[in-house]
Amino acid sequence: MKIVILDGYTENPGDLSWGELEKLGDVKIYDRTSLTDEKEIISRIGDAEMVYTNKTPISKRVIDACPKMKFISMLATGYNVVDVKYAKEKGIPVTNVPTYGTASVSQYSIALLLEICHHIGHHSETVHAGKWADCIDWCYWDYPLIELDGKTIGIIGFGRIGQSEGRIAKALGMKVLAYDLYPNDHGKEIAEYVDEDTLLAKSDVITLHCNLTAENTGFINKAAIAKMKDGVILINNARGQLINEQDVADALNSGKIGAAGLDVVYTEPIRKDNPLLKAKNCIITPHISWAPKESRQRIMDCAVANAKAYIEGKPINVVNK
Repeated sequence: MKIVILDGYTENPGDLSWGELEKLGDVKIYDRTSLTDEKEIISRIGDAEMVYTNKTPISKRVIDACPKMKFISMLATGYNVVDVKYAKEKGIPVTNVPTYGTASVSQYSIALLLEICHHIGHHSETVHAGKWADCIDWCYWDYPLIELDGKTIGIIGFGRIGQSEGRIAKALGMKVLAYDLYPNDHGKEIAEYVDEDTLLAKSDVITLHCNLTAENTGFINKAAIAKMKDGVILINNARGQLINEQDVADALNSGKIGAAGLDVVYTEPIRKDNPLLKAKNCIITPHISWAPKESRQRIMDCAVANAKAYIEGKPINVVNK
């Protein structure tokens, strides 16, 4: 059994082990593979039967050029880089890792919010630079500090991650509103479900945890922002394409949005001309909500389980049944 991992570095930069997967066959691991050079992708897959990818595209042309490929597994939840419909036509199951980052992503969302409220990183840097030692007062703060107790957080997308964040926010004393297409009893124990316009109008903090669809691409735009409170805080560590970046940058610069904490952008890696890079009060981190070692170990465990299930003839986590 030949197994190829096309882009394993972000999943395992060296602190995890591929050992369990290597027990299943002859494994070839590439840290990175071109996202645009199909010849390289085809060459690296070669005659492998099982292929793992995170962001490396597997197109119709790649599938046709690699006739021995019988199984594709994502090292992630999203699978838009694979032509899943054509893979289905060819009888190739495509599997993913559905629920590995609930705790880490919700924790990170709250971390972005707390950084906005307290500017901990900034104040630590000023202390190390000598500002406190030279201060005539016993303390100082360079930004307004925000207490969350009693404020309202609106969570758009109230699945596992959204509900996990809601529980943390509730523990901080916040009122939790939620908008989701499929309200459920677990969610009702945490939040008050409302329509989208009500959430936009009543929330002091708005966080995004919804899936990306054709319908909601760019839905945080000028029109949606106009419905929000002045000075609202916006958090997005779901998908960068959910927001219109120019509209959000304009709102940050005008003060309509008081601050934003973003772990995702429309095009990744971020383009140097992204308007958010020069926007006021905008924290941007390099898509790392998912990346704690514990989360990546769950990805590894599920990737191995997907392979074992395929070998046993009973594939699991198949996204193109």
